[in-house]
Amino acid sequence: MTNFRTISTIIDPQLVVEGAGVLLRRSFGPHISNKFDPFLLFDHFAFNNPIEGPIRGFPTHPHRGIETVTYMLEGTVRHRDSLGNAGTITEGDVQWMTSGRGILHEEMPRRSENGNIYGFQLWVNLPAAQKMGQPRYQEVATNTIPVIEKDGATIRLVAGEIDGVRGPVTEIAAAPLYMDVKLAAGTRFSHPIPRGHTALLYVFEGVGEFAGEVVESVSMVVLNDDGESLEVKTEAGVRFMLMAGAPFKEPIFPYGPFVMNTKEEIEETIRELRNGTFIK
Repeated sequence: MTNFRTISTIIDPQLVVEGAGVLLRRSFGPHISNKFDPFLLFDHFAFNNPIEGPIRGFPTHPHRGIETVTYMLEGTVRHRDSLGNAGTITEGDVQWMTSGRGILHEEMPRRSENGNIYGFQLWVNLPAAQKMGQPRYQEVATNTIPVIEKDGATIRLVAGEIDGVRGPVTEIAAAPLYMDVKLAAGTRFSHPIPRGHTALLYVFEGVGEFAGEVVESVSMVVLNDDGESLEVKTEAGVRFMLMAGAPFKEPIFPYGPFVMNTKEEIEETIRELRNGTFIK
């Protein structure tokens, strides 16, 4: 008999302002408690009514010690960085950026033909042994993301594996599962989650029954580590992001766009920014 996970808590995302006055729904952010290890932050962004007026987005800013994952549903984001990389993330694309020892980058959103910008950003921690590694990108175009359709479920698989199909994002320390799941009305969906892995579900459309509890959008569902599978049912239809990953079980010290293991490492990072040696 399958042992399904139960719900630990349901988070009501809060409105926060980031970048050049961009209004976001934030489920959680980096905190020394590291409650969602290896995940550090999850933002749901819709720049459709930014408080600063015309969209300016996220001007040049640094990162160290983390991975940032941008998933676009509507609109585009132009990006460039201190390593000479530049490009555009369009609808359905994913950018998985490993900042490693340090990167400066900017992300500038543009509206779709419908006038909207819509998507998510996830931060994933790096283990201590990889925090000062070489920065890198995995740019994933929408047409390279597998779409699995089965029993009323439509799944866009970014990272992880379903029925022998693997997502295009690989070689990530947290061994993550990251997928966009849309369930038609009257659908039941289950998926294995390795024991010990943190599992989160961000419900952003519709309503469903998660681990036996009814959850409406927009909500972040945190699952207990008490089973090896999750179960979702829906009468009317639901769509959610599923995230799971192996915790590193290391202490963290977050400071703005940096997440290191100690306060001393953060202080060194700030010194490097000030003296111009942050980018190697």
